[in-house]
Amino acid sequence: MLKEFKKFILRGNVVDLAVGVVIGSAFGAVVTALVKDFLTPLIAALGGQHDFSKLHFNVHGSIFQYGDFINVLISFLSIGVVVFFFVVQPLNHLQTLATRNKTPAEPSERKCPECLSTIPKAAKRCAFCTAKITPVTK
Repeated sequence: MLKEFKKFILRGNVVDLAVGVVIGSAFGAVVTALVKDFLTPLIAALGGQHDFSKLHFNVHGSIFQYGDFINVLISFLSIGVVVFFFVVQPLNHLQTLATRNKTPAEPSERKCPECLSTIPKAAKRCAFCTAKITPVTK
């Protein structure tokens, strides 16, 4: 049983997931610090409010503290911007470069001219509407 556990733990996807979680939480801490120590004071300098976490309003004695939500929202948007511009965009660009010289595969299916269902190219009759169709030979 210990050997099976060791095999499970050392599997590639488990280790990759663990590394991803650790790096993700560390990245979240960095972005949270960036928002708390840099972006919030910058926005406060422009807007005049120094601490968003104290913002609130009252309705019939209930206190709604929306300032902390603003801080978390800024943090979330910052993480989204960083991931998009520094992870997604470069990977999309690399993927485009890797596939630019490849010719797309010839489709093996086509649309039935009668019912517009997807049928094999070589079909002589539509499986959905049973219309007779001239097969495509190529």
